[in-house]
Amino acid sequence: MKKKIVLAYSGGLDTTVIIPWLRENHDCDIIAVCVDVGQAADWKTIKKRALDTGAAACYVADVRREYVEDYVWPALKANALYEDKYLLGTSTARPLIAKVLVDYARKEGASAIAHGATGKGNDQVRFDLGIMALAPDIEIIAPWRTWKLKSRDEEIRYLKRRNIPVPMKKKDSYSRDDNLWHISHEGLELEDPANEPVLSKMLQMTVPPEKAPNKGEYVEIEFEKGIPVAVNGKKLDGVTLINTLNKIGGAHGVGLVDLVENRVVGMKSRGVYETPGGSILYYAHQELEHLCLDRQTYAFKQQIAQKMGEVIYGGLWFTPLREALSAFVDSTQETVTGTVKLKLYKGSIRAAGAVSPFSLYNASIASFTTGDLYNHADAKGFIRLYGLPVLVRALMQQEKKGGGKTAKGAGKNKK
Repeated sequence: MKKKIVLAYSGGLDTTVIIPWLRENHDCDIIAVCVDVGQAADWKTIKKRALDTGAAACYVADVRREYVEDYVWPALKANALYEDKYLLGTSTARPLIAKVLVDYARKEGASAIAHGATGKGNDQVRFDLGIMALAPDIEIIAPWRTWKLKSRDEEIRYLKRRNIPVPMKKKDSYSRDDNLWHISHEGLELEDPANEPVLSKMLQMTVPPEKAPNKGEYVEIEFEKGIPVAVNGKKLDGVTLINTLNKIGGAHGVGLVDLVENRVVGMKSRGVYETPGGSILYYAHQELEHLCLDRQTYAFKQQIAQKMGEVIYGGLWFTPLREALSAFVDSTQETVTGTVKLKLYKGSIRAAGAVSPFSLYNASIASFTTGDLYNHADAKGFIRLYGLPVLVRALMQQEKKGGGKTAKGAGKNKK
């Protein structure tokens, strides 16, 4: 009986090459699995391409809803970013793709899972760790780590020698990943950090800010326990909500990030990311948290957000740490309910008001008009106690300089 290998198949250059390569180097049947996380794809054409190039079967798994509810929303609720800027578009999708691959490997009785991630990138870490966590008995095959092909040009020549159509144009050979949440771009002029991105030929979901409308647009986002549920008063499921905000935000040029980041494997890489809807949601969610979370909880949650971003970026989704971080985040979201209004204008997002039944903003305390809950005279004692370490250090420095003076009453009540 032939060995069965499940292949994470996108229909792009790498996975188009991998099918004939696996057949030539392994006595196997290849089960191609396409995981639909909202990327722009002609699945009928992609499925045909897989079968035409030698796959024994090809399946398309639509997991868009699961992706949003079980992966995107946890990252959003945490306000998780990587290195201050990246909204984790690829990073959140990879563990789910690994989970789907394992599911199909079990159904098909496959002994191995193959993927097209390169030996330099982050995705090999995310795929491998996801598969290892869910199916430690299954072999992982990553052709980029073993074959002799060294570039995209060599991949193209490999296909041409076998009369297999190349699924891309060389002049548009950005390395891209897209899904419901974002589009990433790497390669070409981006490989030199000194170059400005050529947005006019690169962007697919977002207009360059300079070409956005000259009039701003207001958008309202409603949240329930940290999860967005409505746009401009209309209740929407998660998939529709993100698609709606991608269109609105993309039209105004918001959500563009140009980042030189530190990959898991140690090198720096540069990418341009389009995340219009996600950027709107992150901004709105943070505005609501400013209204609904107390100071200490918000401050500690900022630390959790950074750690969560590092964990997700590093492929550690299926770990006790990520689950514990998510549990903490979920506990903070019990009161993060309300509506946030934003204004979008030529690449910018600005707050335009927020309301919540759990708002901790108290006008009687915060107003310049003195209310019953706040006595200005109380501030003197508070500041003296709050600043006691500052006072003690200043007294010590004064004595060291030979001043010999102490603050009035500072030496009393010593025992």
